[in-house]
Amino acid sequence: MSSFNDKPKKFQRLKHKYRLVILNDDTFEEKVSLRLSRLNVFVVVGISSLVLILLVIMLIAFTPLREFIPGYANVTVRKQGVENYMKTDSLEIALSNNNLYIDNLKHIIQGEPIEFSEEKFIDTNVNYKNITNRPIPEDSVLRNMIESEEKYNLFNDAGSNPGKISSFIFFTPLKGSVTNRFNIRKEHYGIDVVAPKNEAIKATLDGTVIFAEWTAETGYVIQLQHADNIVSIYKHNSVLHKKVGDHVQAGEVIAIIGNSGELSTGPHMHFELWYNGIPINPEDYMMF
Repeated sequence: MSSFNDKPKKFQRLKHKYRLVILNDDTFEEKVSLRLSRLNVFVVVGISSLVLILLVIMLIAFTPLREFIPGYANVTVRKQGVENYMKTDSLEIALSNNNLYIDNLKHIIQGEPIEFSEEKFIDTNVNYKNITNRPIPEDSVLRNMIESEEKYNLFNDAGSNPGKISSFIFFTPLKGSVTNRFNIRKEHYGIDVVAPKNEAIKATLDGTVIFAEWTAETGYVIQLQHADNIVSIYKHNSVLHKKVGDHVQAGEVIAIIGNSGELSTGPHMHFELWYNGIPINPEDYMMF
């Protein structure tokens, strides 16, 4: 019972009034007089501490002072980190594409089949069901503006995007009849063209000879490296007129049609066209 009575007494002590007086030491004149209690002192000190803490937090959070805190990276370092991450990601994609391109070239040179899957080049995460072909007004306005500007531009395809394969003018390497067409599913990455005996085979574009050798399966083979990662391949030749390292012009004779190699079924030319390590149909770009 006595402990219960002590609690009100302690609270009363907190409310007990005191007077703080500041006197002149020489004249004992009263300069300042304050009437205080312990409770008032605790409240004032607590509120002052909270305000001070909030001011310090705001000062650190919204001013450059936060950069001086150990372990806190400044804005420049974080920006450089993001830029480096984006560059690294782009380099990884470019390296992967280059590795695919080089691997395909090795398979071509060695006469080995190439694993080609359309799924590698299709984004399977995209939901195409919600895509409509209905043009929006802004799209129609933009199309009309571009069409009006490019209407009389005779060199639109060739000049707008030099790296696009459709901008190249291909020279037909051999005039004849196409007996076996391009078919990726059957791993036939080119076309077979039949022509008269001893007919000359010509380069389809300006380029450099990167392979000119005999192979058991496809006979005399010559390969040309062209601009923008385009490679042309000519197989089953009887004679090669160029060697590795030679520079050739479009339409220049590089070989003679033949019937060489174990896979040949008669005098013809097997012609392949590759772009960025991917086989494409030559008949889409030239007439035979």
